[in-house]
Amino acid sequence: MSATANPSTESDVDSPSKEERLKGFLLGKAQDGELYFKSKFIADEVGLSPKEIGALMVKLTDSATELDIEKWSYTSATTWRVEPA
Repeated sequence: MSATANPSTESDVDSPSKEERLKGFLLGKAQDGELYFKSKFIADEVGLSPKEIGALMVKLTDSATELDIEKWSYTSATTWRVEPA
């Protein structure tokens, strides 16, 4: 049997999705109050590109009921405001 038949491994199944990873990061950082950030400044910490973070933030605005997420301002890049709900 060829190992290339199923490229998915057990570690792929156990690892959190990009959305879950970003949500967990935001929950941890915002636990003490408001958090303001630009995607490019957290990209390395989360392991995502700024573009991926921006797209996921739009999704999380609706789906992450534990967080209040707001597009705060735009000066060379979107600044997001996040706080616990």
